Amino acid sequence: MAEAHAAVGFSFQVTPEGVDFQISPDALWAVYKSGVRSWRKRYTRFKNRFQSGVYPARFSTLGFYWVASVISAYFLVDLTFGLRSYIHRKLFESHTLLNHVACLSIGVALLWLLFALILRYFLKLLFCYQGWMFEPRGKPSTTTKVWAMIAKVLSGSNPDLYSLQASLPRLPVPALDDTIKRYLRSVRPLLDDDKYETMKELSEEFLSTIASRLQRYLVLKSWWSTNYVSDWWEQYVYLAGRTPIMVNSNYYGLDLLYHVPTSRQVSRAASIVHSIFKYRSLLDREKIKPIRANGLVTLCSAQYERQFNTTRIPGVECDTLEHHMDARHIAVYHQGRWFKVFCYQNGTLLNPAELELTLQRIMDDESEPAPGEKDLAALTASDRTPWALVRKEHFGYGLNKKSLRTIEKAAFVLVLDDSSHDVNDHDPTGVTAMGRSLLHGNCNDRWFDKSFNLVAFKNGKVGVNAEHSWADAPIVSYLVEYALGYEFLNLKYNMDGTVAGERRMDPIYPQRLKWRMPQECITSIDSAMVSAKALADDVHLHVFAFTHFGKGLVKTFKVSPDAFIQTALQIAQLRDQGKFCLTYEASMTRLFREGRTETVRSCTNEMAAFVKTIDDQDITVEEKHALFLEAVERHATGYKEAMTGAGIDRHLFCLYVVSKFLKLDSPFLQKVLMEPWRLSTSQTPHQQAMIIDLNKNPKMIAAGGGFGPVSDDGYGVSYMICHENLIMFHVSSKHKSLNTDSERFANNIEKAMLDLRDMCESMKKKKK
Repeated sequence: MAEAHAAVGFSFQVTPEGVDFQISPDALWAVYKSGVRSWRKRYTRFKNRFQSGVYPARFSTLGFYWVASVISAYFLVDLTFGLRSYIHRKLFESHTLLNHVACLSIGVALLWLLFALILRYFLKLLFCYQGWMFEPRGKPSTTTKVWAMIAKVLSGSNPDLYSLQASLPRLPVPALDDTIKRYLRSVRPLLDDDKYETMKELSEEFLSTIASRLQRYLVLKSWWSTNYVSDWWEQYVYLAGRTPIMVNSNYYGLDLLYHVPTSRQVSRAASIVHSIFKYRSLLDREKIKPIRANGLVTLCSAQYERQFNTTRIPGVECDTLEHHMDARHIAVYHQGRWFKVFCYQNGTLLNPAELELTLQRIMDDESEPAPGEKDLAALTASDRTPWALVRKEHFGYGLNKKSLRTIEKAAFVLVLDDSSHDVNDHDPTGVTAMGRSLLHGNCNDRWFDKSFNLVAFKNGKVGVNAEHSWADAPIVSYLVEYALGYEFLNLKYNMDGTVAGERRMDPIYPQRLKWRMPQECITSIDSAMVSAKALADDVHLHVFAFTHFGKGLVKTFKVSPDAFIQTALQIAQLRDQGKFCLTYEASMTRLFREGRTETVRSCTNEMAAFVKTIDDQDITVEEKHALFLEAVERHATGYKEAMTGAGIDRHLFCLYVVSKFLKLDSPFLQKVLMEPWRLSTSQTPHQQAMIIDLNKNPKMIAAGGGFGPVSDDGYGVSYMICHENLIMFHVSSKHKSLNTDSERFANNIEKAMLDLRDMCESMKKKKK
């Protein structure tokens, strides 16, 4: 077999003439290049970590300082301020030139390092200032202008991905009284007078009893750990969950809405795989530019570290995240069979034409799946504890262990899907079907434990399914945006849809993963498939493009596009259900080190006051608009509070965790944590990588992504403000809930958006 010959590097055999020992020069060269690549990566990581540790100081300033010190010493001027002489007295007795140079070098290095640490600490103090967020856009105060000028100079113009990590401040623990006040204000529009008074009494009891004790532990944790929330959030919200992560936790991202460069499945898959590995190469060298809020404050980049080679490992009581430093292969699923595909050969990344040939060999393979192999991934789609037990019993040894570890150690999973989906902005059927496929597929064709699955459809469309515990959606969104942009700018296709370019080598054949599963294991797989299928069939997803207007028009109303959409969602909720509900909007806390998310409680008193008037004909447009401005202003303030560490829910969550550690019961915290989020919303970021100008390339607009409903009787709404005249909405609910319907809610969103537009347009005309 060709793949066997390619894998053999040497041969050893005994013949009548003696011992015949042959070594392949190609194999030795491959070993040499692999070693060089490995050591180069280690050196790069070490150098980057060292540079990040002293940033914003530059090594060039160290060299300049050393040269200046040597020259000044010749003229009897000591730029080490006596440190050189002190070191000389402690270390040496003789006065040789070498000793003086050594002492000078040590003194220069120590003073330079001290300066670097002071500079970094000063930059951290600057990043603690967040007053700029609460000032009117375009009208900064003098304090903010001075702060911005100093921060811009110190943070540098070209930092690497992790350069400013050590300069980011820690997430502060909010004051107890402030959090309780914000919480009570957030639930006031949802509770009648009696229930509100009951909740108020519970909060007062909590404050007067155990609250201070719990708070002290949190403050101590905030001093000791990098982030007082993130590790507990990852462990207890994600990894400790025993329900299926398919639909309930994993989320999906769609392809571009208008642009499909080729309809050949293997060709598009090869190009995107190549683009993703190009992105990983930048990530390994830390050359991805960190995102900066307001162009100044760098957002935390810690979540990028586990983007590749990461798998969620099931546990009986709690899962774990397993991350490998490097993997040069991907795991590929096609028609019930699993393959290992090498994406590097002789230390070189395969080009798209070579990857295309490799994937075509999988497509041409007519072998049948092994017993149990076709539905194996259903184990990752079902309950976590049964999956952990099956993995321990049947995948802990032999062929099964080796094949499973190949999937788990892979850079990511590629799925060559057998379905096709036509996506456009005027027919929601195709984009909805594609969203459903990416969210759960057939339950057996996505490895839901993997950090992300790249899915390539028959007609050349692609998408991703991502596991949630290792990072949040903006990180995966950045990856997808970069890969699609790199493909558009650098990769070409022939007239027949195949990848343009020449193959430099004959790539190694894909390795078919082998399995030997007993009947007991196959029975467990079948059972997982049944439960996963029931969960997937219950999802009611509806995706639609809102094309009436976009952020361009909303900005003319002088309100935040996000606040505008959140107001429309509250109107849709009231019209759909006849009442308000606890609403979750995700905001990021990446202004702080290792920050992840915080909750913005969108249903505020001001929001409810306005929404109640939207269909009241007795209230004038002027009165409605005044209430609307108050609502969006309150929402914007709440969003900024969440981003700056003054949120509600993460603080209360951590207090609850501490209470469980101390075995202290709190009726208040229990009631808070039991409240269902019947409307869960999130905005998908767009244009993070900024490598494509959408004004010049309007076909490069993405279609966003979505997730399943958080509550069985509620809605999940994800939206992307794509461009000046387009907003994508992804609405999910469950069929078993008799009072929800995703298509009905989508219609309510559309009508609410148009009603808000008409109101604002009417006010503009009245002012004119």
